[in-house]
Amino acid sequence: MKALVKVYGWIGMAVALAACSTEPKPVPYGAANCTHCNMTVSDNRFGAELVNDKGKPFYFDAAECLIAYVNERPEERKKASHVLVTDYTKPNTLIDARTAHFYQSKAITSPMGMNLAAVADQTVAIKMKQEQGGRVLTWDQAVTAVQKNERPD
Repeated sequence: MKALVKVYGWIGMAVALAACSTEPKPVPYGAANCTHCNMTVSDNRFGAELVNDKGKPFYFDAAECLIAYVNERPEERKKASHVLVTDYTKPNTLIDARTAHFYQSKAITSPMGMNLAAVADQTVAIKMKQEQGGRVLTWDQAVTAVQKNERPD
């Protein structure tokens, strides 16, 4: 009987640890509302996600909503396990926002109207700029652009 109790104890601990995982979850397009603006997260080229230190995911319909959220709550950014944006050129593919390259141009129509798209590859972002105008930003520059509500010319 003691062995059975031990086994159930180990199983319970394993389940509890799995439930507390801080790994990102797939963005539930069409089923989740943006944590910042409450719009439905629907376009799989623009979604974003923040996973806090307890493993709770927060979904966003665009990088600019994620950025606005962390600008308003700097403590969330500091203790986040993951801050992710979708690679515009690879829908449904989440990348680390802090190493992403952000392309901002009137050629892009993002859900919140800041015309901001994230890509993993800097070469791709530069090529988009060369072909369609606009500008390429780092994470820190994108944070500032959202904070100042900078729109493309």
